[in-house]
Formats: sequence, structure tokens, C-alpha cells
Amino acid sequence: MSEGSEVRTAAQIEAEITRRRQDLASTLDEIAVRVHPVTIVRDTKAKAVSAVDRSVGQAYVAANRAVGRTRAHFVDEKGAPRPERVIPAAVAGVALVAAVAGLTVWRRRR
Repeated sequence: MSEGSEVRTAAQIEAEITRRRQDLASTLDEIAVRVHPVTIVRDTKAKAVSAVDRSVGQAYVAANRAVGRTRAHFVDEKGAPRPERVIPAAVAGVALVAAVAGLTVWRRRR
């Protein structure tokens, strides 16, 4: 035998084999849980929900920024409307609604 190696008894070897069998059984149980269809479905669902939540959060932030920029365009720092910007936008909106209504009437008459 080489220097530094110790002689183990049969009881020590058996104890180590028993411990390794228990470790192996535990590992196999963990693998069985990970590859079980219910676990896979649950994990996939959790990942999808997380992705949707993240996307919704990003969309909310983007929409909030857009609303803030648009509001800043039509309202001054004190919160009062800016007539020089509100009136042309209102006129354009009315013109758009009138055009859509006119086209709808025109298409129905054809």
C-alpha cells in the first residue's frame, strides 16, 4: 500500500456503500421529479407567466412615457392647456371623424 492510505474495515466499506446508495437514490428521485410531465408543465407555465408579466410591465412603462410626452405637448408646466396646440389637434380630430363618417356614408350608397 502507498504511504498515507489507510486500511478500512469491512464495516466502513459497507457504511460508505450504504451512504452512496442513499445519495444515488436521492439524486434519482430528484431527476424523476424534474423530468415528470407535471413538473415540466408547471415550470413552463411559470416561465411563460414571467415573460408575459415582464412584457406587460414594459408595455405599461412605454405607454406611460408616451402619455406623459403627449400631455407635455398639449399642457404647460402649470397644467393649463396650450391653445396653440390643442385647437389644431381638435380640428384635425374633427376632420378625421368627418372624413371617416363621409366615407362610410359614401360606401353605403354605392
